[in-house]
Amino acid sequence: MRIIVSLVVFLLFAVPAFSLDGQQLLKQIDRNLNPESFESYRKLINIEPDGTRKEFTLYTVKKGTDKVASLFLTPASDKGRTTLRLGDNMWLYIPNVGKPVRITSLQSVVGGVFNNADILQLDYDAEYTVERVEEVGSDYLLHLKAKTKSVAYDQVRLWADKGKKLPNKIECLTGGGMLIKTIYFKDIKDFGGIVRPATVETDSPLFKGYRSVILYAKLKKRSFKDEVFTLNGMTTLDSLR
Repeated sequence: MRIIVSLVVFLLFAVPAFSLDGQQLLKQIDRNLNPESFESYRKLINIEPDGTRKEFTLYTVKKGTDKVASLFLTPASDKGRTTLRLGDNMWLYIPNVGKPVRITSLQSVVGGVFNNADILQLDYDAEYTVERVEEVGSDYLLHLKAKTKSVAYDQVRLWADKGKKLPNKIECLTGGGMLIKTIYFKDIKDFGGIVRPATVETDSPLFKGYRSVILYAKLKKRSFKDEVFTLNGMTTLDSLR
């Protein structure tokens, strides 16, 4: 009898008080990184190996987990262009073309290392399943697997600060485990109650010497009607500013 009681006591103390829910943790990281519905102003900078830079300014709106739209403000050659993402579907509208054209997640409307999926980023929880979570020093390391084949990266490794529940680094990989790019999150800033990295940088072993940077200037919660995120709505994004 004493042996049985001792075994029960041992098991009670040996089993952790709780097990970490990886998917719930990923949802929390998503919400800390971006509100569910918001607007933002971003500067995107592409830097070539010789130091040449090309800069774009974008006004971006997002609603829920699957609706994102952006308006190009600068340079003058791109002003008025808009992009729209509804789930896995993406479009580019160019004013003098007159109608939206389909684009893909792995293309880039701005060139550089960031592709369209990076620029029109959905919640990670919407696109990925958490296969496992490790504790690595002061970080959680989440191993993510794409839910469908239409997602830009088949696998993602995401390092997030345990306390802040914000990403520090993300590695994007193919199904075979080849590294496509690394994304770094830096310069945590308070955007009126939304505390998140103000700088996002990326580089890639496939594009030696090239870097791309996104700088957030403004970000705030805001609600939008569904009509904003339609093909017709692409021509009226500027009226939201």
